Amino acid sequence: MELLTGRHIPRRTFLKGAGAMISLPLLDAMIPVRLIARGPRPKDPTRLVCIEMVHGAAGSNELGAKLNLWSPAEVGRDFDLSPTSLKPLEPFREYLTIVSNTDVAEAEAKTPQEIGGDHFRSSAVFLTQAHPKQTEGSDVYVGTSMDQLYVQRFGQDTPIPSMQLCIENVDQSGGCAYGYACVYTDTISWASPTEPLPMIRDPRAAFEQLFGAGATAEDRAIRMRENRSILDWFLEEVAALKRQVGPGDRQRLDQYLENIREIERRIQRIEARNTSGEPRELPEAPAGVPDSFEEHVRLMFDLQYLAFVSDTTRVFSFKMGRDGSGRVYPESGVNTPFHPASHHGGREDRVKEFAKINTYHVSMLPYFLEKLKNTMEGEQNLLDKSLIIYGSPMGDSNLHNHKRCPLFLVGRANGALQGNLHLKAPDGTPMANVMLALLHKLGLDDLQSFGDSTGDFSLTA
Repeated sequence: MELLTGRHIPRRTFLKGAGAMISLPLLDAMIPVRLIARGPRPKDPTRLVCIEMVHGAAGSNELGAKLNLWSPAEVGRDFDLSPTSLKPLEPFREYLTIVSNTDVAEAEAKTPQEIGGDHFRSSAVFLTQAHPKQTEGSDVYVGTSMDQLYVQRFGQDTPIPSMQLCIENVDQSGGCAYGYACVYTDTISWASPTEPLPMIRDPRAAFEQLFGAGATAEDRAIRMRENRSILDWFLEEVAALKRQVGPGDRQRLDQYLENIREIERRIQRIEARNTSGEPRELPEAPAGVPDSFEEHVRLMFDLQYLAFVSDTTRVFSFKMGRDGSGRVYPESGVNTPFHPASHHGGREDRVKEFAKINTYHVSMLPYFLEKLKNTMEGEQNLLDKSLIIYGSPMGDSNLHNHKRCPLFLVGRANGALQGNLHLKAPDGTPMANVMLALLHKLGLDDLQSFGDSTGDFSLTA
């Protein structure tokens, strides 16, 4: 670390150009010497990512549970991930906390009229653990999601309090089916019981929200027409800033800006390809959305990573699928579309086929985790400072039940989680108990309940 004896640069320093603004990563020049002399700097609030992978898992049915297709057989620290769909996380097991055997009862039908509506109800329950009001109108009601409870307490001092991202199409409106408004399945993030937050599918739109704050439609059009980078607006400011900082900070700044530019180039290439007139696999998708699932997910993770590095926002919700999706994931080794594969009929060959798709979805995470782990911020890496929640409000997708729902956590959440741990909840434990415990770990100590919670859940061995 470079110790500066003069004036320091404020942490909330921005590069500001014509209609655009970019937050900076933490630089040594932003840490006053007097703070360094006092010892470790205060902990930043934990970065939080809540990921929903819809429609349960193969390991949630009776056969899949026996074969340990989702959670390992062993409880505690000496568990074997190799039979499970979590095996891509083996390199990160020191950061991994698996919580198995929890239920999401609020996603179940409560009245005869609600029977069959699981696809159109479940996503709204994932982060709220509350039962949605059955309506096709604007009088929607469910609960405030855990990510937004955290945002309300700890997310108001970042330029963007939170962002909501998705991979599948979620721009429906009105009623969907079984008497439910489409918004219940279109988002997982709720600012209040009546305020669903829209999710961003297009990487271009997410990029502009992060780095083009204040830009007008005309500014963006000029930039795209001239194939200019957003960084072109900041050349003079960057040069001036570099004169104020040491060599290490200059290198860190160069790397950060190059990462922004590299993402921008990728989006530009995708848009050029998708507007070339060549046939698309996703003809309904915006030009900035890649046809490749993996390419799309990686772009969204890259944007989340840069947002964390720059402290532009500390909270993301990320919806990676849609219950009734007919998407095929050939890279998983399975050519059956997602929704038909999920209705496996309990047949062993088809249950194992669905497990391969589950494994493929989980395999998207290490790309993001590696970036966080390899990025130091002060004395810790970003994975130490983060909590990634990955789960589903569905259990056995073949039966549309909500028992033994998939759930795992990655990251140490600023020391709140130990990692390398598999915890199996007693039968009938609400997933809401785990989320209440996590909210307590995140600093909402005064929260007495969440959703249908019946108490706190111990996240230690």
